[in-house]
Amino acid sequence: MRIATQLDALGVDIIEAGFPIASAGEREGVKKIAGSGLRAEICGLARTRREDIDAALVCNVDRVHVFIATSDIHMTKKLKVTRDQVLTQAAESVGYAKSHGVKVEFSAEDATRSDLPFLLQVLEVAVGEGADTLNIPDTVGVAIPRGMFNLIREVKSTISVPVSVHCHNDMGLAVANSLAAVEAGAEQVHVTVNGIGERAGNASLEELALSLHSLYDVPTNIHLQEVWRTSQLVSKLTGVIVPPNKAVVGDNAFAHESGIHAHGVMCSPDTYEPIQPEIVGRTRRLVAGKHAGSHGLDVMLQEMGFSLTKEELKEVLERTKLLGDRGKKVTDKDLYSIAEDVAGALALEEKKIKLEDLVVVTGSNATPTATLTLLINGKKYESKETGVGPIDAVSKAIQRSIGDIMKFRLVEFRLDAMSGGTDALADVTVKLENEEGRLVSSRAVHEDIVMAGVTAIVSAANRLLLLSKRGSSEP
Repeated sequence: MRIATQLDALGVDIIEAGFPIASAGEREGVKKIAGSGLRAEICGLARTRREDIDAALVCNVDRVHVFIATSDIHMTKKLKVTRDQVLTQAAESVGYAKSHGVKVEFSAEDATRSDLPFLLQVLEVAVGEGADTLNIPDTVGVAIPRGMFNLIREVKSTISVPVSVHCHNDMGLAVANSLAAVEAGAEQVHVTVNGIGERAGNASLEELALSLHSLYDVPTNIHLQEVWRTSQLVSKLTGVIVPPNKAVVGDNAFAHESGIHAHGVMCSPDTYEPIQPEIVGRTRRLVAGKHAGSHGLDVMLQEMGFSLTKEELKEVLERTKLLGDRGKKVTDKDLYSIAEDVAGALALEEKKIKLEDLVVVTGSNATPTATLTLLINGKKYESKETGVGPIDAVSKAIQRSIGDIMKFRLVEFRLDAMSGGTDALADVTVKLENEEGRLVSSRAVHEDIVMAGVTAIVSAANRLLLLSKRGSSEP
């Protein structure tokens, strides 16, 4: 019901609400939608059987969509009927449904693999019995645009009622074939939100509607600004995730990572966008990654509230590209944490302690051991320590190396994963306390948990040294 209501708000002309004979629940759903007072015509699907048609009629639909296969493959291998039997069933079912005062749409299933003279014969019989619309399905998605164009043109040359087309996406041509049908004169197109459907799905509503609007200048009743909202609702309620590279409604449809593209879009959106994202209820988005450029990254960071120096921006860009080179998708949250980390790290007046090398060994049969080399005031200090875990071992090794200039203890260690998956960035926050009771906290972000931890500890140790000079404390 929620999807039907949204489809009505979207402006679709006809909603095929279901196949009433399939189950009691299906009938209940179709009947509820049919009785809800929507603007759209409500249609029920039926085979060329009276019990199917009766099940649809009981739901008080506006239209009954009757279908029977016309290809030799389906007639002989599935239905096991003759051509004459198909002609008889088509005529009787269309006439029966029409006698009940509803609109009737007739489909010749597997039309694109049917013998053309026989297909036309069946369609003419359906029209003779009162069919209001004839639908030509490419049931297994084997048509090509030129073939679909020729078929629809042939049907239009012999049939007077409106012609529809129903394309499957097995070869990825459902939308292209539907557009070819429109070029040939088809007045109606069967589509599904997000292109969902049997096997590889059906022609995508959003792709077809936007193509008609932007490429063909063909008017429809679709309110394009509702496209994105509709896509999200259907994805949520069906559990079918929209691929990020899906045209129009995918996450990446209006996203720009390449530095060249991002710079162009910032100068003028039409350089790399065929349409304005606002047309379908979306907004453009700049993306951080290995192909990012400084212009785009700077815009993103400014929108996040950062005002970085050239040096800081360069550091963020380098770290972002490094993650991208390692196959990591850099999310907005990742970028925010990197920028926050860089801004905090580079804001220090000086770095007395620098990490030069680190090796950590751990495992089920090994005692966690950290071996590290620190540069303290330009002098190398090497130390090796064991601990209850790798972070504990690293902390002890750092304490041993800098013990001559400052002693501290690790008061708090907190780890957060910035995004899902095994490649999530680790966001580590630590709190250190020196002998005088001064406290500092520091954050670090890294794809390696241990490196995030050691970077945060070294950064906090530097802050402790600075605070010791100033005689202040930072809670």
